[in-house]
Amino acid sequence: MEADVKNLEQVMTFVDEQLGTLKCPAKVQSQIDLAVEELFVNIAHYAYNPETGTVEVKVEIKENPVSVVITFKDSGMPYDPLRKPDPDVTLSAEKREIGGLGIYLVKKNMDNISYEYEDGKNILTIRKDF
Repeated sequence: MEADVKNLEQVMTFVDEQLGTLKCPAKVQSQIDLAVEELFVNIAHYAYNPETGTVEVKVEIKENPVSVVITFKDSGMPYDPLRKPDPDVTLSAEKREIGGLGIYLVKKNMDNISYEYEDGKNILTIRKDF
C-alpha cells in the first residue's frame, strides 16, 4: 500500500484482525499496536520524503513459542533505526534531544527487532512472544 499516514487505520485493522485469530491478550495487542503505528508512521513520514512510495506489511503467526512476526518493507532511503542511540530517558522531556523515543519504545516492548537492507529495500521485522 501507499506509505501515507492516511493508510494507518487500514494497517492497524489488518494487524488487529490477525491478532484476533490468536485471542491475543489486550496488553500484548496494545504493545504491538504501538509498535506498528510508530514504524508505519515513520516510514510514511521519512522513507520517501518528499515523495511518496509504497510499504508492504506482512504478519506471520509462529508457534513454539506463540509469537507474532510483523515485517515492514519499503524501497525508500536506506535507514537503520536500530543504529541510532537510545534516548537518555533519565533526562526530563525538556532536556532530552528530540526524536528516537518511538523506536526506543518499540525496542522495549518487542521481544526482537531487526533491520536489513536487501535488494534496494529496507526490511524491519518485529517479533512479540506471548
